Amino acid sequence: MKRSETLVRVMRGELAESAHRGHLAVADAQGRVLYELGDADVLVFARSAAKPLQAIAVAESGAADRFGLTGKEMAVICASHNGEPEHTATVLSILTKIGKTAGDLQCGAHEPYHKPTADRMKAFGLSPTHLHNNCSGKHAGMLAVAVAQGWAADGYVNAEHPVQKLMLETFAQMSGWPTDRIILGTDGCGVPVFGLPLAHLAAAYARLGSPDALEPKRGKTCRRIVDVIRSHPRMIAGRDRFDTQLIEATRGRIIGKMGAEGIFALTVPETGLGIALKIEDGAMRAVYPAIVEALRQLDLIAPAELARLESFHRPFVMNRRGEIVGRVEPDFRLRKPE
Repeated sequence: MKRSETLVRVMRGELAESAHRGHLAVADAQGRVLYELGDADVLVFARSAAKPLQAIAVAESGAADRFGLTGKEMAVICASHNGEPEHTATVLSILTKIGKTAGDLQCGAHEPYHKPTADRMKAFGLSPTHLHNNCSGKHAGMLAVAVAQGWAADGYVNAEHPVQKLMLETFAQMSGWPTDRIILGTDGCGVPVFGLPLAHLAAAYARLGSPDALEPKRGKTCRRIVDVIRSHPRMIAGRDRFDTQLIEATRGRIIGKMGAEGIFALTVPETGLGIALKIEDGAMRAVYPAIVEALRQLDLIAPAELARLESFHRPFVMNRRGEIVGRVEPDFRLRKPE
């Protein structure tokens, strides 16, 4: 196993005060690793980066068409959303269409990621519900599959449930990593989470964006998933979030999805490339500088797009007086594997 490499440094004045190490893989739809840093074969949990791939199962199960799910609703199924009113209303719309309620979600509740929304709720004495969980869209999609297939909704989060077996099989097919070699854990929202080599996550995203070599039904579904995310960037994350702003800045040319503990994966459909990143210590502050820098070095992002994403590429370090005292700086050079 190759060692991780320093990808991002936190500068305070002239001194690198902290550093974040990690791994990065750039792959094509054939699974070939074109560039890497650290170890492209390092085992990682995909975390929420799996959601757009899991949404394929929602469409292919027939649930999306049976219940007339809109593009917006399909996009929120792919999301780690902010819990803004638009997000919760869209998840609730899915639940209404399938004859379920927020109480049927088994993802748990947490405060909205969107601070203004959380502050307004506190001001009115409102407690967060399952709808505010960033994973509520994914869970609503899983419930939709269960209802469409006539499976019991109870226990849909368990690895033995047919919904989760379908999610695992779909993820394995997209990643090219055998089902029986995927390491299962439990995600923050209670469903199984998938562990696999980082390069296979990158390849899965390459196939998602460039599915011409997949069988026709799967290819059509992949294009559908990319199109709904591209058309509804606010649903995939929300205001002030990188996933949304990456799509908006590139006008949907690049589609990316974060995952907890320092994970990010993206697809650039016009090039057939997928990129996957793991920050070793799980620090999200290092994820976005590294991803934007990788896009810059690969000439996948235009100067005007880069300018729009500058606050993510090289974010300021601020002190309590509101003064700029440093920056979070990417510090690496992509290279082809040896």
